[in-house]
Amino acid sequence: MIKRSLPYEGLLHEIVEHNGVLYLGGIVPEDAGLDMAGQADDVLRQLKTLLEGAGSDLSCVLQVTIFLTDLADKAALNEVWKRYFAADHLPARAAIGVADLGPGVRLELTAIAARR
Repeated sequence: MIKRSLPYEGLLHEIVEHNGVLYLGGIVPEDAGLDMAGQADDVLRQLKTLLEGAGSDLSCVLQVTIFLTDLADKAALNEVWKRYFAADHLPARAAIGVADLGPGVRLELTAIAARR
């Protein structure tokens, strides 16, 4: 099991492995003051780093769920998304509109990936 320090330490792990499958909990931007493109880049960079630390990579991502406080932000998210995921490997993805993710936070991401 891989764990990163979280403000709510002791309540959950950010990434858990079970039978070669990696489950990544809610990843939020480290800087909520960024615009949507900046927050998306931050979250996807964190996802990439977590996967690499667990012996995997973005090509092993099977499914992503994204929570957005404004569904109109999907266009900006998609532009950043293209820089992280190759056209020949696009994971299943869902985007869900939510009322609030915390002060300034515009998106949160969860993912499921295979171990490389």
